[in-house]
Amino acid sequence: MEITTAIQVPCVYFPKRGPDNTEEVLNLAKKRAEELGIKTIVIATTKGDTALKAARLFKGYRVVAVTHAHGFRTPDNQEVPDETLAAIREAGGIVFTGTHIFAATGRAVRKKFQTYEIEDIIASTLRVMGDGMKVVCEIAMMAADAGLVRTDEDIISIAGSGRGADTAVVIKPVNVQNFFDLRVKELLCKPRF
Repeated sequence: MEITTAIQVPCVYFPKRGPDNTEEVLNLAKKRAEELGIKTIVIATTKGDTALKAARLFKGYRVVAVTHAHGFRTPDNQEVPDETLAAIREAGGIVFTGTHIFAATGRAVRKKFQTYEIEDIIASTLRVMGDGMKVVCEIAMMAADAGLVRTDEDIISIAGSGRGADTAVVIKPVNVQNFFDLRVKELLCKPRF
């Protein structure tokens, strides 16, 4: 749906961050997706619980669950249990695991040489709006780079501050090579800090 005049879109500000906001975030995102005719939802997931809830709620939508990369916390380990990954897929979700755009080799340089790279600076800049804001941007680009979302259609991207969901946006995704063309079009909800 093309918007040609000024609109008012309410933004919900949560008094605290974290998983207690998950149900409301998912419901707000679904309501806005219905209003705008958006059919693709990208959601960050650490242990898989939030993505599974989203896959079950967003029946008929394209739900892309973006996990932490293998080895994110410990070598050769995926944090989402196999049975949860299977349940997400069974509920109609797509699971994507890949290198985090704001980590990659920049994180290796930071760990080895105790210096910051451009990815760290971009991530920290996005975090001025909250941890979830960094993640909603990151997972939208990760999904685009994997060919799981289109860059010519708006999507809803959902993330959180650690576990659960507390941030949702309407976003026009781009491939990471076009990072500066990324557009957060609407802020649906976020923690107030």
